[in-house]
Amino acid sequence: MIKNVIFDYGNVLIDWNPAYLFLPVFGGDKEKCRFFTDNVCNREWFTRMDRGESMDVCVAELQTRYPQYADAVAMFRDRWFEMCHGELPGMFELIQDLKSKGVGVYGLTNWPAETFTEARRRFRTLASIDNYVVSSSVKLAKPEPAIYQLLLSKYNLNPEECVFIDDRKDNVDAAKALGMSGIVYPGSAKDLASILYPLLGARNF
Repeated sequence: MIKNVIFDYGNVLIDWNPAYLFLPVFGGDKEKCRFFTDNVCNREWFTRMDRGESMDVCVAELQTRYPQYADAVAMFRDRWFEMCHGELPGMFELIQDLKSKGVGVYGLTNWPAETFTEARRRFRTLASIDNYVVSSSVKLAKPEPAIYQLLLSKYNLNPEECVFIDDRKDNVDAAKALGMSGIVYPGSAKDLASILYPLLGARNF
C-alpha cells in the first residue's frame, strides 16, 4: 500500500521554463530561443548547477565558450526567477489534502543552491514540504539512483510504500527501478489526483 508521495518540484509544483526568460530576450524569435536553450544554456549545462557547481563558475565558463551570448548567459543566473511562472494550480491544495489524510509528503528536486532558499520563500507550495532532498546540497541529480536512495534512507522510507511524481519519464523510470511506484505528471492537479488517489485508497479530491 502506498503511504508516501514524493514530488519533483519543477513542472510539477512550479511552472519553470527557460523560454519564459529567453524568448523575449531574442525578440520573440522561437528558433533563436530554441537554439540557445538547446545548445548554449542547455540541460547538460544547468544540470551541473543542479549538482552543486557554482552558478558563477558555470556562467563564466559558458561565457568564455560563447562570448557572443555572454549577456544572455548571465541572465540565467541574474534573472533566474523570470523562468518561473508561478505555482501550478491546485498543487498546494493537493498537498494539504494529502497531509490531512495522513499521507507522507516528500520532495526530491534538481535545483541550484543559489536560488532554492528564495524559491521556498516565494512559493508556498514548496514551503509546504518540510522533508526533502535537493540535488545541489548532496552533489547528486536525478535520474542517478543514489539521490533516490539517499531520500529513502534519510527518511527511513520503504520504496514499496512510495510513489514518485515527476514531469520527466526518465526520472520516474529511475524511481521505479528502485521499487517505487511512479507517475509522470499528467498536466494538472485534478488529473494527477485521479491517478494518485486510487493508489492511496482515497477517492475524493
